[in-house]
Amino acid sequence: MILYNLTINIDKTVEREWLHWMKAEHVPAVMATGLPLSYKILHLLTEVDNNGATYTFQYSFRIKLDFYRFQKYHGDELMDKIQERFGNQYVSFQSLLEEV
Repeated sequence: MILYNLTINIDKTVEREWLHWMKAEHVPAVMATGLPLSYKILHLLTEVDNNGATYTFQYSFRIKLDFYRFQKYHGDELMDKIQERFGNQYVSFQSLLEEV
């Protein structure tokens, strides 16, 4: 099992709007690609006060090839939509993990 982790620290002034948008728009768009098997949304509870809130979006893929297809055909477009909507109000990083 492959886990794609998208971690985002969002400005607290737009946190509620952003989280609603992510749940209503972004996650359904990711899942509509048919490549991830499942997802989880997690809120980081132990963080330094930086005027932001940190969330992780974890998507499970059966194999690496499914993830690579997702990245190649959908990844940039999906990340661009977050950027278009929330611009400089967030920072993010991505990681890829393998269950052992």
